[in-house]
Amino acid sequence: MSATHADPRPHPESVTGFVADTITFSNVDGPGNRFVVFLQGCNFDCVACHNPQTIPLAQGDHFRTSVAEILERIRPAEPFLGGITVSGGEATLQLDFVEALFTAVKADPQLSRLTCFVDSNGSLDDAGWQRLRPVMDGAMIDLKCFDDEIHRSMTGQSNADVLHSIEMLAGWGVLDEVRLLILHGVNDSASLLRRTGEWLASVDPAMRVKVIGFRAHGARPHQPPLVEPTVGELTTAAANLQVAALNLCIV
Repeated sequence: MSATHADPRPHPESVTGFVADTITFSNVDGPGNRFVVFLQGCNFDCVACHNPQTIPLAQGDHFRTSVAEILERIRPAEPFLGGITVSGGEATLQLDFVEALFTAVKADPQLSRLTCFVDSNGSLDDAGWQRLRPVMDGAMIDLKCFDDEIHRSMTGQSNADVLHSIEMLAGWGVLDEVRLLILHGVNDSASLLRRTGEWLASVDPAMRVKVIGFRAHGARPHQPPLVEPTVGELTTAAANLQVAALNLCIV
């Protein structure tokens, strides 16, 4: 008779993470009305970051939150929700917590109907996405720039992993949308946007792409100051992206 070994992994609800904040209701963080968990820490240093306080990998006890605590925050709002989204910072830096939260939601009789989405900068490797795949219903990926050199100047990191994540998640059928932040005079040239649209369409001709204009309110200072694109410039940017049947919207 073979010996029975206990599962060495902790119960999902006991797993803790460093949570910067939660929002009970949001209609801009995935499809429908969503509960959003913002995790602390990011591996990108984006010049246009609107949540710079979430960049440091802070590990103080005031950030530490268990999956069980998050579930209890979700329960009162559950009848009015379509799902939950984990964002950041960069959510996938705390992969154990995200996996445990989604696993717990799927196993909970009251919450199991809720979809589980990740809002990510796309830097997670294949092994990490494979861990999330069984419990993740969708992902939203930020593509700061298709040009690697400009991407490095905007974030401090290469875009190679981001592009690979977009391809892989689209292939799995779980890429909900790609978000492209437009910075005036930085990543909005016509030729660059056409190349971006052509590549995205080659991955999925019907891909949903959200064109987001930079807004200075809430962003950290930058020298020289970053300039907000006008409505006309955003419309032009979308037109340059629209080289195929991409599903575009402007925010």
